[in-house]
Amino acid sequence: MQVARRSGGRGDRSGAWPLWALWAALGLFTVGLLLPGAEAGSPAQVWLSLLCDWVPVAVCWVAASRVGFRSLQVILAATAVTAFALADSYTVAATATGSELPFPSAADAGYLLFYVLMLAALLALVRSQLGGLASSVLLDSAVGALGTAAVLAVLLSPILDTAAGGSPSVATVVGVAYPLLDLALVAAAVGVAAAPGLRLGRRWVLLIGGFLIFAASDVVLALMGRGAGYRLETMVDAAWTLGLALVATWVDGATRPAGAGSRGLKGVWGLLVPAAATAAALGVLILGTRLPVSALAVALAGGTLVLAVVRTQLAFRQLVKMADLRRQALTDDLTGLPNRRALYADVPERLAARQDGHSALLLLDLDRFKEVNDSLGHDVGDRLLVQVGVRLSTHLRGRDLLARLGGDEFAVFLDNAGRDQAVAVAVKLRAALAESFTLEGIALQVDVSIGIALSPDQGDDLKVLLRKADMAMYKAKAARSGHHIYMSVDNSHGDDRLRTLEELRIALRDDQLVLHYQPKIDLTTGTVHGVEALVRWKHPARGLLYPEAFLVLVEEAGLMHWMTEVVLEKALDQAAVWEAEGRPMTVAVNLSASSLVDADLPQRVIGMIAARRLPASALMLEITEEFLMADRERARAILTELSAGGIRLAVDDFGTGYSSLAYLRDLPIDELKLDRSFVIPMADDLRAAALVSSTIHLAHSLGLRMVAEGVEDADAYDALVRQGCDHAQGFFLSKALPADVLDEWLEHRRLESLPV
Repeated sequence: MQVARRSGGRGDRSGAWPLWALWAALGLFTVGLLLPGAEAGSPAQVWLSLLCDWVPVAVCWVAASRVGFRSLQVILAATAVTAFALADSYTVAATATGSELPFPSAADAGYLLFYVLMLAALLALVRSQLGGLASSVLLDSAVGALGTAAVLAVLLSPILDTAAGGSPSVATVVGVAYPLLDLALVAAAVGVAAAPGLRLGRRWVLLIGGFLIFAASDVVLALMGRGAGYRLETMVDAAWTLGLALVATWVDGATRPAGAGSRGLKGVWGLLVPAAATAAALGVLILGTRLPVSALAVALAGGTLVLAVVRTQLAFRQLVKMADLRRQALTDDLTGLPNRRALYADVPERLAARQDGHSALLLLDLDRFKEVNDSLGHDVGDRLLVQVGVRLSTHLRGRDLLARLGGDEFAVFLDNAGRDQAVAVAVKLRAALAESFTLEGIALQVDVSIGIALSPDQGDDLKVLLRKADMAMYKAKAARSGHHIYMSVDNSHGDDRLRTLEELRIALRDDQLVLHYQPKIDLTTGTVHGVEALVRWKHPARGLLYPEAFLVLVEEAGLMHWMTEVVLEKALDQAAVWEAEGRPMTVAVNLSASSLVDADLPQRVIGMIAARRLPASALMLEITEEFLMADRERARAILTELSAGGIRLAVDDFGTGYSSLAYLRDLPIDELKLDRSFVIPMADDLRAAALVSSTIHLAHSLGLRMVAEGVEDADAYDALVRQGCDHAQGFFLSKALPADVLDEWLEHRRLESLPV
C-alpha cells in the first residue's frame, strides 16, 4: 500500500499515541474480563468495551489524515471499522439496559457492512497496483485465495448447513452471510498476500490474523446460538476486539513510511502460498472421497486445481522462453559462437574454480580486415568472419572457450595452459588462418595478431586479463610479430599511471570529486522521482574527467572503498537538500563488486541515511551482475541486510554479465536496469526489440521494476512505452547534470507540462 508521505522519524513517533492507546484499552478490557468475580455487564466493562470499539476508529482516521485522505483503501478500511464500532455500540447499549436483541437486528447491518467494506478496501489495494502485475502473479493470488476458501468452506460447513437448513427468511440469509463473508475475507487477504509485486505494508500478517480471529469468533458465536443472548463477559467479545485492533494496526502501519514500501512474499517464499493452497485443495478433494464435504468446498477445491494447472503451464512456457532468451543473449548473431556476455559469464567461474593450475587468455584481431569490407562489401566480410570462427573452433580443445567479442575481434580462454601451451596455441591458430579462404571466387589471405595474458601471473580478474591481452595484441600488431605475451613494460603509460594514482588520492582528500545526476523518467506519467548519481573528477589541470578515465585505477589501487564512501556522502547530502525543499528524490548510486566485499557496508549506509533523517527510500544501490555471480552467499547476506534496512536494490547493466535467473529468485532485488546495448539497436533489430520486450515481461512477472538505459532517440522511447517499461534514462531525455542545473531542468519540465 504505497500511500505514505515521506516524513522524519520524530514525526512518526509523535503520531504513534493512538496505537498505544488502542493496545492499552484492549489490555484493560481483557484483564477486566479475566478478573475473578468481575460483574457481567458492569458499567466499567461497558465503558471499556465501548473504548475498545472507538479507539481503533480513531487510529484508522488518524492514519487516513496522515495521507491527506487520498488513499481509497485506507478510507474504506476506516469506514469499515467505524461501521463495526457503531454496530457493537448499539449491541452493548442494548445489552447493558437488559434488552435482548432479535436476530437479525440493526447491529447485524453494521457488522455485515464491515465485511463488505473491508473486501472493497482489498479490491482497491489490488486495483491501485494492477498495472504493474503480470498474469502469473494474478494467477498465484487466485490459487491462494481459492485454496484458502476451500479449506474454510470445509471448516464452516456445519454452520453453513445449519443456517441454510432453516426455512427461507431474512434470518436465514443473514446467518449464511456471516460464514460466507468470513470465508471471502480470509481468502481474499491470503490471495493478496500471495502476490509478490503488491505493496501491502509491513503489518499485512496482522490483517490476515485479524480476519482469522473474526472468522473464529463468528464460528463460536454461531455454535453458541446467535440471538440466544449476548453475554458481555464472554471471551468472544475479547476476540472480536482483538481482531478489530489488528485491522486498525495494519491500517496505521500501511500509511507510515517504513511500511509503505513493503511487498508481498518474494522469491521462493512467494511460491509457498499457491503451493500450500494447491496441496490443501487436493486434500479437500481426497477428504471428499471418504467423508461428506459440501458442494461449495468441492467446487472451490476443483477451481483451485484448474488454476494451478494453468499456472504450471504458464510457468513452463516462461521457462522455455527464458531459456531460449538466455541462449540468444549469450550467442553471437553472426557466427553462432559465444559472445562477450558468454565470456563474462563463463571465464570468471573458471578462474574462481581453478586450484593451482594456470590459464591463458588470447585476444585475436584480424589484420587489415577493414580492407575486405571496403573492397568486397560487408556481406563478404561477414561471411569471412563466419568461416574464421569455424576454422578457429576446429583447432581448439573441447574445453577451450572461443568467443567473438565484436567486429573482427575474437577471444580464446585456455584452461590448464601455461606460457608454452599458450604460445603453441597462438602459433597453431595463426597457421590455421594463414590458409586462404575462398569467397566470391577470390582467395583471401588472413593474418591475425594475438595478444596473450597469463593467469594467475598477470591477474585473476577477466577485465584485467582482457586489458593486458589487448595491450599485448597491439604490441604484436605494431611489431608484426604475430603474437606477444604481455609484459609490464608494455604499459607505455606507466609513469602517467603512477602520477594519476597520486592525484586521485589528493582528489579524494581535497574534495575534487563531484556528482552529476541523470533523471529517470516514469514512462507512465512522465514524472521524475529518481536520479542516478554519476561521479566526475574535477581535475585542477585536466578539467572534468569522466569515470572511464580513472575508475580502473581506483579499483587497482584499492581506493574504491574510500571513493564509495565519498560518493554516498555527497549523494545523500543532495537527497537531504531535495527532501528539505519538499521534492523527495530517490538517488541511485553504483556500487562496485569490491565495495560489496565489506561486511560492515550495510550498517554504515543505514547509519548515513539515519544521520540525515532521510527515509530509506531516498537511496537505491545499483549492483552489477559481476558481484552477484562471484560470491552468491556473500551477495545474499549483504543484500538481505541492506534490503531489511529499507534500501532498494537494482541490478545494473542487466544482460551483460551472468544473467542467471537463480539470483533473481533468491536475492531481494527491486529493479532491473536493462543495458544500453539492448536498447540502442531496438529500432533496426527485431531480435533486440524482442529481447527487450521479453526482459520487461520477465521483470514484471517477478514483481520487479524495469529501467531502460541508453535511450537516445524518440523511437526507442516510444517503443519502451508501448512495451510497458517502467522507467527510462538516456541522452534523449537528459544527460547527467550538476544538481543546480538539474533543478532548472526539472522546473522547466514542470512549467512545460502546465496547461496553457
